[in-house]
Amino acid sequence: MRIIAKSTLKAFWGKPGYQDAEQQLKAWYKVITERDWQTPHEITGYFNDADQVGNGRIVFNICRNKYRLIVFFRYDIYIGYIKFIGTHAQYDKISDIKKI
Repeated sequence: MRIIAKSTLKAFWGKPGYQDAEQQLKAWYKVITERDWQTPHEITGYFNDADQVGNGRIVFNICRNKYRLIVFFRYDIYIGYIKFIGTHAQYDKISDIKKI
């Protein structure tokens, strides 16, 4: 699976106060990109704390739910698009996760 764009993750963990997310985001990226996931159930089966939220999006908990990562997956072309990475409080302000 190809992820668009890893630079989004790097920019996040490079911000002051978010460096603690670096190792978990690197680990997440490694697992996601090493496989060609066929369905959202495969992903949520592997990442037990991930949730499908509809419209091709999966929410991942990073650093024990301190941060949230939303990715839109296109399984037909094996690409995931990072739609959001932020704190749990920032995530809670999203009005419609399915449209982000």
